[in-house]
Amino acid sequence: MKNSNEQNRLNRRRFAVSAAAGAGALLTACRLPRSQPAAKPSRKLKLLSYNVWYGFTKKPERKANYLKFMQAQAPDVVSLQELNHYTPEKLADDAKAWGHPHSVLLKEKGFPTGITSSQPITAVKRTIEGYHHGLLRCQTHGIHVYAIHLHPGNWEIRIREIDLLLKDIATLPRDAKVALAGDFNTFSLHDKPVYDRSEDMIPFFKRLDVRTKGKNLRNGQLDYRHLKRLEDAGFVDLINTKRKAFIGTFPTPLREGEDMGPDRRLDYVFANPNLAATCQAAACIVNETTGLLSDHQPVTATFELTAKQLMGD
Repeated sequence: MKNSNEQNRLNRRRFAVSAAAGAGALLTACRLPRSQPAAKPSRKLKLLSYNVWYGFTKKPERKANYLKFMQAQAPDVVSLQELNHYTPEKLADDAKAWGHPHSVLLKEKGFPTGITSSQPITAVKRTIEGYHHGLLRCQTHGIHVYAIHLHPGNWEIRIREIDLLLKDIATLPRDAKVALAGDFNTFSLHDKPVYDRSEDMIPFFKRLDVRTKGKNLRNGQLDYRHLKRLEDAGFVDLINTKRKAFIGTFPTPLREGEDMGPDRRLDYVFANPNLAATCQAAACIVNETTGLLSDHQPVTATFELTAKQLMGD
């Protein structure tokens, strides 16, 4: 009986020690820091827009330096305007110079726009009716990209084009990431203080409207409503949000000596809120090189997107 009691006490001690050890282990496990979820990998995506002036049919000697410039910029997506006399094959050849195996051309007549990309281009939509130059839309890198080229000399037509553009955008999914990049041929309210100080801005457009029978001025003034409609719809003028001071994109020294008017910003990159939130940088590229490549300066925006976003979540 004595041996039995001692054995029971020994068993109870062993159980207590075992239970204490288990509780301690459990407490230690509870105190261990939880592993943090792995950060989603991201990658920067660079979008560049360029009006190349009559498809290099004027002053064609600049083409070689243009291709070198584009290669050095290493963009991921490119929106191009004034691809006069271009064919899909010709655009594809140019795109290879800056490492893009994918390209799409709006049309082959008049003033075509085009888009090139380092990744496949899908969901291509070409619209000619209702637009002076037409509208090109596609999807690449998970972004819906529009190549923009609005009417060069009539504010009424530009208003209609903006309204048609907004209607087209409204057909995209609500979570779509949308970029509008190109030559808008119109003015931003963000630049109005600069234009108001110019002594020749209004006189120039009066001369231009007489010379071309155009309608750039509305009631004798610049018309700012086109881009305001985009901003009222939620689109963000990316360069305005990132710049420190006004920089114009037109004209350039390439057309020095011609009556081209004061420096003004006609080229933009707009993004809807879903995409604008990822923008890291945006700027007009203005230097001695670009000043002789076209009568417009190129504009660029860089985004930081997760791998899921790049695939088009």
